Amino acid sequence: MNHTSRLTEPDATAPAAHNGAPTGTPARRTTDRPAHPLRRADDRPPPRATVSLVVPARNEARNIPWVFEQIPDCVDEVILVDGDSHDATVHMARHCLPAVRHVDQSGPGKGNALRTGFLAASGDYIVMIDADGSMLPGEIPHFLHFLDHGYDFVKGSRFIAGGGSLDITRIRRWGNQALLTAVNHLYGASLTDLCYGFCAFRRSFLEDLDLHSTGFEIETEMIAHALCSGLRIAEVPSLELPRRSGRSNLHAVSDGRRVLRTLLSERPSARSAPVPRGFPPSTAP
Repeated sequence: MNHTSRLTEPDATAPAAHNGAPTGTPARRTTDRPAHPLRRADDRPPPRATVSLVVPARNEARNIPWVFEQIPDCVDEVILVDGDSHDATVHMARHCLPAVRHVDQSGPGKGNALRTGFLAASGDYIVMIDADGSMLPGEIPHFLHFLDHGYDFVKGSRFIAGGGSLDITRIRRWGNQALLTAVNHLYGASLTDLCYGFCAFRRSFLEDLDLHSTGFEIETEMIAHALCSGLRIAEVPSLELPRRSGRSNLHAVSDGRRVLRTLLSERPSARSAPVPRGFPPSTAP
């Protein structure tokens, strides 16, 4: 039997009914819909996951307008975590986006700001992005696509096809590559980028990430704990842009040392090893 649907010309010899349709052919109203054999009338698609965007900022009033106007409609909640700004960062954020949620961080450092924002977030997914304009908010849907399709943690990469950087210096590139080699060796991973803070994850795994860092090394701590917890990780291409204005608070050498110290202290063998008697737990920042 041929199940292929075809459109054919009506039979000119067939008698016509008063409404112009051939006799024996029921007239179809515009409100008629073919019944789906596998779908009930009361079926509904699953609800869309809600998205919280966490934006840590300190003296970024000149950059906030550009960042906020690029935020896509898929973001349900924007949380600005202000690090005691001396300029109009908070006022500018409220001017550009009246619905923005403003929270003050409880201590210094980017890590503290992100942890504060994560705890304040209410969405199913959390996305983190910088306020300096170096990351494209328009890339957020690519991150969400992988979360929607089974991944738990998604990170941007500047070094896979489709990604890149218009801002990275030679020393930062060298340092990132050295630290990336270390994380892949210590954790048995195959990542392509490490020191880049454009990430998204399921809020239900926030406790598993177990974050404590206060500075820039929190991005490495997140990845290390995601690997140790067995989370499903995906990388997506991302383009890093130059900071739109102002100076970065990143210090390549000192922050690189903190990242390396985090990698070594959080590696699986170090976390599971018992603390020798007579030695207190490490309290290094």
